[in-house]
Amino acid sequence: MKDEELLLLLTLTKIPKVGVIVAKNLISYCGSVEAVFSEPLKNLMKIPSVGESIARNIREADFRRTESELKFIHQNQITTSAYYQSDYPHRIKQFDDCPVLLFYKGQNILNHTRTVGIVGTRTPTEYGKKTCEKIMESLAKYNPLIISGLAYGIDSIAHKKSLTLSLPTVGVLGHGLDIMYPAPNRSLAEKMLHSGGLLTEFPSQTKPDKENFPMRNRIIAALSDVIVVIESRKKGGSIITAELANDYNKDVFAVPGRLNDDLSEGCNNLIKQNKAHLIESADDIGYIMRWEEMDTRKFIQTSLFVELDETEKEVVNLLKQEQELTIDQITYRLRKQPSEVSSLMVNMEFKSVVRCLPGKKYILF
Repeated sequence: MKDEELLLLLTLTKIPKVGVIVAKNLISYCGSVEAVFSEPLKNLMKIPSVGESIARNIREADFRRTESELKFIHQNQITTSAYYQSDYPHRIKQFDDCPVLLFYKGQNILNHTRTVGIVGTRTPTEYGKKTCEKIMESLAKYNPLIISGLAYGIDSIAHKKSLTLSLPTVGVLGHGLDIMYPAPNRSLAEKMLHSGGLLTEFPSQTKPDKENFPMRNRIIAALSDVIVVIESRKKGGSIITAELANDYNKDVFAVPGRLNDDLSEGCNNLIKQNKAHLIESADDIGYIMRWEEMDTRKFIQTSLFVELDETEKEVVNLLKQEQELTIDQITYRLRKQPSEVSSLMVNMEFKSVVRCLPGKKYILF
């Protein structure tokens, strides 16, 4: 992304009352972020959710603050990605509430083949700590990217165990990349950069305010194929993440606990309400997700391609990369009409190329 475009995006996202939806409406109606700032006031006011107040804020935008942000990005080797760019994480991109702009530091692994989000209490019991490590050890054979929030407790255990097991891990932050919260996790964060990274939607000088963390949690939910909850009270960030994952049609797993344990109440409720699968080891994830171990999984033979048209080949390649996709995800990735994709998948099922699972999810046959 060129500096001029990035500067305009940074400025747009900082304009009062311009959230994710309004920013995307502006860019969509005007055609580009550059056009947003050159559009006449009267035209801006006609765009849905904009109005006179926001339109005037756009016309009077101050670029000085964002120029310092641009300098910070360059000085700290931060990668930025806008929602309309090809390098934007595809798992997040498909959701309407995806951030306009992401800030990332680390290795290029956000589109890893398999992703698992691990969340839980900041004050785990010994049972929670050991269970987290046990699940992580059994996850290693699937070689997933481990995603968490770099908080105390289960988050930190998941990140540390990932490093021990040589699994890539990404911390999703509720603040800018110029600070680390909690501060004692700075050393852990620096180690994560070698095989994983740090991701946030917040620019520098954004403090870890309470209202930022539900926004952070939605990124964890969106970026993960699977969410695992390990110890949680009835209410809290982990439960918010699980609920968001359900809304995103992601599979959620929860570790059961004792009935009289406050730190297990949230997990037990998720299981009781059929909002999460009960998990004892990563084999439960492998079974539900139909994951095969990385060294034994079998792909459809290339020789079969002679029977497939170009679009069908594209679907096969997508499923090779992701193992499992919903019909909505396939539709988004192919950039075709839902009716066309529905007919396509029926034909591929008839050819025994793909198999349809509950929830309109598809895997290779």
